[in-house]
Amino acid sequence: MKRTRRQYGADWKAKIALEAIKGQRTVQQIASHYEIHPNLVTHWKKQLLEGAAEIFSNGQGAAAKADEELKAELYQQIGKLQVEVDWLKKKSGLSR
Repeated sequence: MKRTRRQYGADWKAKIALEAIKGQRTVQQIASHYEIHPNLVTHWKKQLLEGAAEIFSNGQGAAAKADEELKAELYQQIGKLQVEVDWLKKKSGLSR
């Protein structure tokens, strides 16, 4: 029988990571209490510590990344449309 993977919500991960950061209990104790693997606790704690600076950066990093993704998508669409226009010109004989 195939076992499905458990999906954990962001709130739940943050709660466990904060508890690990507090250091009141060991990673092993936290993992056994929540019935998860200790590697998950360590991984979520690391993610929280690395991403904490972004919370206080007023979203500048996320906004810049979103802008770059939008630009890339728009340039891709422009390129696709330019190819279609060139193909239509060639097929209709307008480029002569």
